[in-house]
Amino acid sequence: MGLFGLFGKDKKESLNKGLEKTKESVFKKLARAVVGKSKVDDEVLDNLEEVLITSDVGVETTVRIIERIEERVRRDKYMGVDELNQVLKEEIVDLLKENNKADVDAFDLPAGGGPYVIMVVGVNGVGKTTTIGKLANKFKEAGKHVVLGAADTFRAAAVDQLVIWAERVGVPIVKQNMGADPASVAFDTLSKAKADKADVVIIDTAGRLHNKINLMNELTKIKNVMKKVIPDAPHEVLLVLDGSTGQNAYEQAKQFTLATEVNALAVTKLDGTAKGGVVIGISDQFKIPVKYIGIGEKMEDLQMFNREEFVDSLFN
Repeated sequence: MGLFGLFGKDKKESLNKGLEKTKESVFKKLARAVVGKSKVDDEVLDNLEEVLITSDVGVETTVRIIERIEERVRRDKYMGVDELNQVLKEEIVDLLKENNKADVDAFDLPAGGGPYVIMVVGVNGVGKTTTIGKLANKFKEAGKHVVLGAADTFRAAAVDQLVIWAERVGVPIVKQNMGADPASVAFDTLSKAKADKADVVIIDTAGRLHNKINLMNELTKIKNVMKKVIPDAPHEVLLVLDGSTGQNAYEQAKQFTLATEVNALAVTKLDGTAKGGVVIGISDQFKIPVKYIGIGEKMEDLQMFNREEFVDSLFN
């Protein structure tokens, strides 16, 4: 069975469609970068560098990719421009593999007793609540018992939106009044999940970045309270980033990784933008695996991130 058989034809088609704008933009730039050239020389590499930077791959990551390609050109003595796409794909996949987290292709959970706790962080407007709803749906489809916790108590809209998702997906939600202590909501949610022998708990948190110290203190407090119920919680701190903001997503990733120990990323809204290259840069820069990508509005448009498939869709 080939790679595509494993990944699933429908998922691959959704991925291709979701990355269409980025792909089109990258291809136009790549075509211009090699026009009139038969082999990869310094000029082509300079042009390629510009293509990657303007595709939101980020300067540092671009430099690393170019160095790897230069090394191959030196080693192989000659590289035709027709080989460039394939080489680019291989080098980017290898670079992403250095995060040494294997791609997971199903919504499975690590073996172990008790609920698996996911704490979701990210600024308002990045698609955090929608991602939580879609995640809950994916886990439910995988036969898991899911409980949601509405700990973004500063915005009534956030709680209301999460309640709508909980009803839509058909999973229980724990919430308190507007302005309640987020840590108290987290405590109640984990207590319920533990009592109900749930498999997964997903906790929404407030996304205010204007004061990093407050944010840091709040997230630390939520984590400490969780540990009182489930000592090794949270198992996953998932940072949701809006891919369409390009370089701004790097800045958010920087702020949140300073504020709390993020160990997984979700990059959303990739279907509406040509900035899909940001996934490569963020994954490389922060050494935190991108676990999920959002490539559309539909429930099934949240996918587990698969490096090879992603890069293949981008450069094929």
